[in-house]
Amino acid sequence: MHYKLITERKPCFGGGNFLGNVNGEVFLLKTSDRASGVRMLLGKFGLEDFSGKRVAIQANYNSADAFPASTHLGTLRAIVETLKDGNAGSITLAERSGMGDTREVLEQMGVMELSRELGFEAVVLDDVGKEDWVKFEREGTHWIRGFHIAKVFLDADKVVNTCCLKTHRFGGHFTLSLKNSVGLVAKRLPGGMYDYMWELHGSPFQRQMIAEINSHYRADVVVMDGLEAFMSGGPEQGKRVSPGVLLASSDRVAVDAVGVSILKLYGAGGKVGDADVFEQDQLSRAAELGFGVKSADEIQLTPLNDESRADVERIEAVLKGQVALH
Repeated sequence: MHYKLITERKPCFGGGNFLGNVNGEVFLLKTSDRASGVRMLLGKFGLEDFSGKRVAIQANYNSADAFPASTHLGTLRAIVETLKDGNAGSITLAERSGMGDTREVLEQMGVMELSRELGFEAVVLDDVGKEDWVKFEREGTHWIRGFHIAKVFLDADKVVNTCCLKTHRFGGHFTLSLKNSVGLVAKRLPGGMYDYMWELHGSPFQRQMIAEINSHYRADVVVMDGLEAFMSGGPEQGKRVSPGVLLASSDRVAVDAVGVSILKLYGAGGKVGDADVFEQDQLSRAAELGFGVKSADEIQLTPLNDESRADVERIEAVLKGQVALH
């Protein structure tokens, strides 16, 4: 298959270009029930549109550490069960862990057992062949040699990104849906020696490079599990807080901007706490690339229950820079 430039990709559900329905709407639900909460959120994106489609899931299994370091198994279960109820044609979770052996991580976190129970495929990206990666050249990016994205995500009819809510002490500043995409990029191409992750994590442009990955693949829905979060440290450990929210959007930039706002509300320090939301490097570079909203004014934050309304008001104030957090 030939992979064209991103501006030439086919439309996906909800309208817009191949990158998805980037209308900036973010749904927020205050809840402690992942099963019903995820189902309610995914219901906002037209489950009938998943019928018969190949769905790829990008989760957060960077390490074998418990939620909020990694995707909660209850969240993954709810996503898969809801997609199956929508008659998805096939469901594949593909992962490359950065802080552990991927297969061992997936086994320890219960993903392999869940895949057998629910009948979806779990792919260890460390084990796939060279032909299962697609090269994107360096032009227009900060990547020295370009990078490779797992073909399963490019061939899928629908992509669901499910991420956690946390800060990142190794240069990312925060790790939400945009940073989650690092797990679908090759560390080394099979048979090659070059370490793309060494380049990423050693680069002063790490956060811009994260955004650049996202400009080369479509994500139709993002589900962010913010029932708990790390407001310092991260990605595998940190100071826990309990926002008690689930979020979903078809716009990765919008949902990450809301996630950053929540982290700011809970006292996150460093660049996350000090800079305005769209001054964060990941978000400012994403805005330049144009695959999502470009400012806080384009975000529509929609509460899904009465308990969510106060959270929405507080988050909107942070997004618009109307509150002093220090």
